Amino acid sequence: MTRLAYLLLPATPDRGRRVLAAHGLVQRSLPRGRTGPGAPAPDDGVPGGAARDGVRGGVPGDVLRGGVHDGVRGGVPAGAVPGPRADGGFPGAGPGAGPGAGAGDRRGVPGTERGGLGGPGRGAAGGGAVDSAGGRRSASGLSGASPGECPDEDDGAERDLGTAKPWRGGGTSAAGTSARAEGDGEAGYAYVRLRVVRAALDAARPRGRLGLPRPGRLPSPLPRLWGLRLHPRPGGSDELALDRALAALPAPARAAYVLRGLEALPDPAVRRLLAAAGAEDPGAALAAAGRVAEPPGSAERRLLLSPEFDPCSLQARPTDLLRRRQHTRAALAAAAALVAVVALLGVPGAGGGTDDAAAPSYARNAFAEQALDPAQLAVAGRDDWQRAGRADFAAWPARGARTGDAGLLRRALAVWARPGESVRVSATPGTAAGPPAGPPRLLYAGDVDRATVVLFHDGLRLVRYAEVREQPDAAVLDFARADAADAASALAVVVGRTDGNVRYLTAPWVSGVSLRELLDPAAEPQRVGRDTDGVTDPVPSPPLPTTAPGESGAPDAGSGGTSPDASPGASPSAAEQPCTAWPALELRTRPSAGTGAPAQLTTDLGELVPVRLTYGPPAAAADVAGAAARDRWSRTACHLAALRAHGVRSVNSWTFAGQPLPEAGGTAAWVCTRADTWRGAGGVTLAQFQPPATEPRQQGAVVSRARDTTACGVRAPHALAGVLWKSRSGSWYVLAAGSRDVTSVTASGGVSGATQGRFLATAAERGAQAELSATLTDGSTLRPPS
Repeated sequence: MTRLAYLLLPATPDRGRRVLAAHGLVQRSLPRGRTGPGAPAPDDGVPGGAARDGVRGGVPGDVLRGGVHDGVRGGVPAGAVPGPRADGGFPGAGPGAGPGAGAGDRRGVPGTERGGLGGPGRGAAGGGAVDSAGGRRSASGLSGASPGECPDEDDGAERDLGTAKPWRGGGTSAAGTSARAEGDGEAGYAYVRLRVVRAALDAARPRGRLGLPRPGRLPSPLPRLWGLRLHPRPGGSDELALDRALAALPAPARAAYVLRGLEALPDPAVRRLLAAAGAEDPGAALAAAGRVAEPPGSAERRLLLSPEFDPCSLQARPTDLLRRRQHTRAALAAAAALVAVVALLGVPGAGGGTDDAAAPSYARNAFAEQALDPAQLAVAGRDDWQRAGRADFAAWPARGARTGDAGLLRRALAVWARPGESVRVSATPGTAAGPPAGPPRLLYAGDVDRATVVLFHDGLRLVRYAEVREQPDAAVLDFARADAADAASALAVVVGRTDGNVRYLTAPWVSGVSLRELLDPAAEPQRVGRDTDGVTDPVPSPPLPTTAPGESGAPDAGSGGTSPDASPGASPSAAEQPCTAWPALELRTRPSAGTGAPAQLTTDLGELVPVRLTYGPPAAAADVAGAAARDRWSRTACHLAALRAHGVRSVNSWTFAGQPLPEAGGTAAWVCTRADTWRGAGGVTLAQFQPPATEPRQQGAVVSRARDTTACGVRAPHALAGVLWKSRSGSWYVLAAGSRDVTSVTASGGVSGATQGRFLATAAERGAQAELSATLTDGSTLRPPS
């Protein structure tokens, strides 16, 4: 049966795959039980099935040995696949006959010889198909072998079958021929043969839409050999020519040729079998099979019995060892990569509690657990700041009505450590937005307006967690660097923003809070109320325009050059970007905090910590107090908008020179404004020209701007700036001024001029450009900030 399947399957370059496919096809074609479900019915027209009118396979039923009466043969209904008897024999066999009785008894019975799949020599008189008592052999057609077993190699090519004898039962005696003719009519063998032919025809059909191989082309899962290639024994040129001729035929024609030559079936039986197997045109298949040019060696149909077509007599050789090693290494590398990916994506454990907006947990260790445990939070007492060696954020007590809400604190810590996609995270420049290294300090937990706020400090950063009340999945996380803070810079923290207003949490050493308008230096401050936790009433926030005055269109000297246009008291950018108010928070402190007696002025630049404002030389900057300091800040405040979201810690304004203007134009103030950041780097310097004001709240003109510079700072307390100025008469002048340590000023380029001292005023044309330089008392050269 396996040889039949091998010949029916389409030829492939890999003969080993064809061998495995043939074995798998036969194994799948065998019935799974004692009787075959779906076995051919008496009237299905299948050769070998129980036919009507007592005719089976073209032979009258009353001629067959064992008798066929009313569709019953040997006690087995027609169409059923007989199974072995309890005594080891088969239905229809004589007494004492076993599975090998029809195949020649190998226990010393005279006249028997070794055979294979229904092969010759199964008995002295019966050819192995019928015993001496006239009993039938197994309905499966297998004698001495299990269904689907291959015949012994000795019977493969040495049998003398004759040109019209079927290969299954070829014997040399007339009795053997009669027995073989009877075997062709066996229902079991015909049923299995039908299934093999149907599966082979199905395997030859085109693949489906997905391009998957059909069942007939799939090798059987077992047996399986690793590292070996199996192929039948090679034949001669005649076998090769026949194989090529069969490969060129359509599958039904190839089946018709094999059934004729190998099974010795007549054309009517072949036609009925092909029709039952699903062939579209059995007659055309027979005609095509008849047109095959047979090689000379096939004159007696012996080529189909050649070892070339025997899938049971195989040769084995190892596969490509080099390729096998490469595949092994590739498989090991892929397995290692898969293990690594699984280890990285795996979750060690499930977290406890609901983290709401927090992303899923990705790590578990003792330190991480402590940092996320509300019970491990550091909490200071109400009066601990009075005993602390340094008054800063670490000395703030924990305040708020919800400091004992473990669920809120756990949620805030989880979002801090693992902010989810819905969390809006912001951080000042140079501030890390990662999880805490250890348990942080709790500063505040409570409800502020429409939000619930939690404030932490981890020694380096201030962290504000806010969620919409009753909606913990809508969260905000703000980070601000606050290291090296002192009593003067740790005065307040923003806890809430609503409708342009801000609420601050003030330090425990703050005794009073007032609101002052920077643009009106003569206005009295307004008292701001606070609750018992130190949270202020809502105070207005500065407008913070996108482009600050002097940032676009203002006179600007650039890299040491004079500005193109500056009329007396004019500030074009101030007109383009009107700044009508700039509120600032004035904080009074207790003397025990060591911050000094004057009130400290702070303002909001859109970050967690308000910016401290000071006035004076870099080495002696102090809090804004007195008319002169407030007057200069009233002409500078609107330029603070350019410092928004820069992580600014403090801003100092220094009037480094007051220059008399030509044509009795009054005295102009030269102001250098420097912003220092919490991170140290990224300082910003602005040089301003402030002529006498002609209207209220008029801002100065920025003539020079620089970033990441030490100019006007403690390390470089020097200043030089210049501007192209227009007098009331319409004349243009190049004006320049330096700080007190400047001994001479020189202008070059479009305008030439020099002066001993720190002031320069030279007539020029409109639009003139000049490069400025100055000499310091130590002989070094100074240029404007750039």
